[in-house]
Amino acid sequence: MSALLQCVNECRQCAGLFRLGRDVEAALTMVDVFDEAQRLLLTAPQDVQLKWTQVLTHMLACQERQDWLGLADFMEYELIELLENVQPEGE
Repeated sequence: MSALLQCVNECRQCAGLFRLGRDVEAALTMVDVFDEAQRLLLTAPQDVQLKWTQVLTHMLACQERQDWLGLADFMEYELIELLENVQPEGE
């Protein structure tokens, strides 16, 4: 499984944990997901990196106000869309 596909799957799993109210477990997983997404998006075009920064800002704002469903939506839809639009080198 490619790193990109694995990160997309982890986004979905983490979003599911937030939706189930397992916010502590999800928040721990989220750190790893964000680290991997950051690594994958480092070589993306400038506009994609800007969008990543905006999405990350929104997700952290959701976390701060404990809006777990909003955070889950950003992870499952916005972040996955960003990741899916990035072609890893060599593919």
